[in-house]
Amino acid sequence: MRKVVMVGGAGTVGKVLHDGLSDRFEMVILDQEVPEWVENGVKVDATDEAELKKSIPEDTDILINLLTVSGEKDLQDTDEFMKMTRVHFISSFYLMRAAMELGIPKVIFASSNHTTDAYEKGGDSLLGREITVEDKPRSKGLYGVLKYASEQISEIISREEPGGPAVFNIRIGSVHADEEKDVQEDPRLMKTLLSHEDLIGLFEKAMESSRAGGTYYGVSDNPGKPWSIDNARSELGYEPKRNAEQVVRREGGQ
Repeated sequence: MRKVVMVGGAGTVGKVLHDGLSDRFEMVILDQEVPEWVENGVKVDATDEAELKKSIPEDTDILINLLTVSGEKDLQDTDEFMKMTRVHFISSFYLMRAAMELGIPKVIFASSNHTTDAYEKGGDSLLGREITVEDKPRSKGLYGVLKYASEQISEIISREEPGGPAVFNIRIGSVHADEEKDVQEDPRLMKTLLSHEDLIGLFEKAMESSRAGGTYYGVSDNPGKPWSIDNARSELGYEPKRNAEQVVRREGGQ
């Protein structure tokens, strides 16, 4: 059974992946706090490079970067800016260095739709078509800028450094812990939702892929979705199973 280490894996995305993949992979979670549902977890500060590297098992097969932190006024407050940058960019660099030094063959980075959020409003693409990974990144805030910067630094290390791992960037749409409730309360989710079932399916496809890496949008096949999943279908074999409308129907007992 291959070992998968999720750094920052104690949140919603990490729990969904843990619960959905534990029967097929040995799942290990590294995070600042380890909740009770975690069977195999280690407390770690991912902004400390030495501590982070020491905490990653040497026999790791796949490293998943789920690190995130919220920020307020991060373009007005230097401390907030640095907090965001340490978690969303510098720690990504530390993870890539660790993967390279430990010989970990694959890294999956939980990027974000916010890399291109200037092209989307209320769940609708402003381009008159679905946004693709070929479109020039354009973000409305620091979070999206740092996510794209992490994509780029990871790809550079993968491509240019000897022994660099394969890197898969998944630009996640909207993942909610209580998706059945939230999708009925937020109209945007009807288009941007990445259902739990599809989150598991997409990440598993990236985990199983023999490709050298790639960048993909993570969204269910929702009618009117703003982002294209064409390359995820063709390159990874991603086949969405449950979209937002089906989530609503299941909640309503239909």
